Amino acid sequence: MRLQKFLARAGVASRRHSEELIAAGRVAVNGAVVTEMGAKVDPDTDVVAVDGAPVALPEEGATFMLHKPAGYVTTMSDPQGRPTAAALMASELAAYPALFPVGRLDSDTTGLLLFTTDGELGYGLLHPRRHVEKTYLALVEGRLNEYDLRRLREGIVLDDGPTLPAGARVLAGEEARRARCLIGSGEGASGRLQRHGGKRSRGALEASGSYVEVRLCEGRKRQVRRMLEAVGHPVIALHREAFGPLEVGDLPRGDARLLTEAEVAALKKLAS
Repeated sequence: MRLQKFLARAGVASRRHSEELIAAGRVAVNGAVVTEMGAKVDPDTDVVAVDGAPVALPEEGATFMLHKPAGYVTTMSDPQGRPTAAALMASELAAYPALFPVGRLDSDTTGLLLFTTDGELGYGLLHPRRHVEKTYLALVEGRLNEYDLRRLREGIVLDDGPTLPAGARVLAGEEARRARCLIGSGEGASGRLQRHGGKRSRGALEASGSYVEVRLCEGRKRQVRRMLEAVGHPVIALHREAFGPLEVGDLPRGDARLLTEAEVAALKKLAS
């Protein structure tokens, strides 16, 4: 197994960051510093350390966080030949074939997507009685007023019934700039904005729109998009920033990392 893949599966860092650790001379195998990217290790016999601290692969199941880019469907395979989130997890699936996605993000939505081998954990996190909160950042058409926000906070009647109350607020200043960076950057973002706005420029769409944070304790299909459209503000771009206590943070788009034992314990507490 390549050293950078070993580090990623051990939960040290994403694959990309693991390569940076190796290049910086912070990784040792059997006591010898390794800086070669093509170096391989045997997880059963070699001792790997980062900054002097030994690291090892988890002995049992695993749970990963993926930063899903736009343009990927949340399925293990797709009969239409579209790119899948599972394809981004090819290395992780090779080590843990039982991995499956916890819920889904639609193709155009970016952000945090969990994969786990723990069926009980996945079921618990998605169960409507658990009310596990998910946080989304959206760029929407128009300017939300207090009446729009109050409707979201009180619950919206959709075609499949009323929703639970949602947290909702308009972002401004540094928070809006951060949201713009998260949901309006990366491969596919310009295409999404162009498809939504026709001939309007990205700048024109953003100038006439709003950045909104929405927090849900439900997981209906395209729920954030439908709720915002119901109050008159269709979504231009959408990003899931957090799932329960976990945030996607600075994990590069398209990368995945193994959750720590503490992170998995926090999820299990929510799911139980």
